[in-house]
Amino acid sequence: MKEYDFLVLGSGISGLVFALQASKRGRVAVITKQSLNDCNTDYAQGGIAAVLDIKDSFEEHCEDTYIAGAELGKKEVIRRIITEGPRLIQYLIDIGTDFTKRNPSYDNRLENLSLTREGGHSHRRVAYYADSTGHQIMQALIRNCRENPNIDIYENHLAIDLITQHHVVQDLGFVPGISCWGAYVMDQATLKVHIFKARKTLLATGGAGQIYAHNTNPSVATGDGMAMARLAGARLANMEFVQFHPTAFWQPAGNGFLISEALRGEGAVLRLTDGSTFMENYHPLGNLAPRDIVSRAMDVEMKRRGARYCLLDATHIPAEKLKSHFRYIDSKLSKCGIDFTKDPIPV
Repeated sequence: MKEYDFLVLGSGISGLVFALQASKRGRVAVITKQSLNDCNTDYAQGGIAAVLDIKDSFEEHCEDTYIAGAELGKKEVIRRIITEGPRLIQYLIDIGTDFTKRNPSYDNRLENLSLTREGGHSHRRVAYYADSTGHQIMQALIRNCRENPNIDIYENHLAIDLITQHHVVQDLGFVPGISCWGAYVMDQATLKVHIFKARKTLLATGGAGQIYAHNTNPSVATGDGMAMARLAGARLANMEFVQFHPTAFWQPAGNGFLISEALRGEGAVLRLTDGSTFMENYHPLGNLAPRDIVSRAMDVEMKRRGARYCLLDATHIPAEKLKSHFRYIDSKLSKCGIDFTKDPIPV
């Protein structure tokens, strides 16, 4: 049996930030079923939205978020998260995250960060690192966690079940209420199951994107944490809110990859296969409408015409800008024989 003060299941941004903060108060174990980089955070391209420009405001960001969420969000929660944004961007910078700068000659201070725009936003407020923002953040977090003597990392370990009172022999019979004492974890190299005992257990296991045949999630996004939580008696809420990203690269075999929304933020335009545009018919923001609206519009237009994909046209954007900002996408498309400075992208 392994004993810790804190047990973290999952190695994305939530799990690793918690691990770093919790390590100030005790020993931490981080469990991840593949490598630390195998998580949705590492796959994220576009950036993180925060009020970082003097022309922007918390009020406008809150309103944009509330509207983009179909006015279903809790305003007090939205405001609390958004007002924390600049401080948390600064935290990421302080631990070594590099963001693209307006002026490369100056340091990484907030007012020098280059900002792009994404769907649903009325201002350019997305801080980014080229088109590999998530990977850059993960590199900084992983480096800090590996250097922290209070954090032990267990890669290729699969959490099987949470340990509750149902697994513990009680002299006084059943104990009402649910308490968690850690988890059963399998070492995938040896197939042995170990008990990880902890005073506090954090589920940071991400979503369940792999339930869909076509998705841009890593293979580990299989909803394990949700299942473990439910089996332990936890209440799962808002499970119907699954985000569909509008633009993934289309290939006949189905093995596509994410095409960042920031590409539309820099001016790329969605078109039908005949070259005509359509997003202006669905929302005042056109190509920068919220993701659910863009996804539904594409779905409607493709079904109406029997098409298998739409086109994302960035050919009018200066080639140098495309290749410097979207290096990862450029590399992936080039391997598929597409030069997105000259050819529209099937999405």
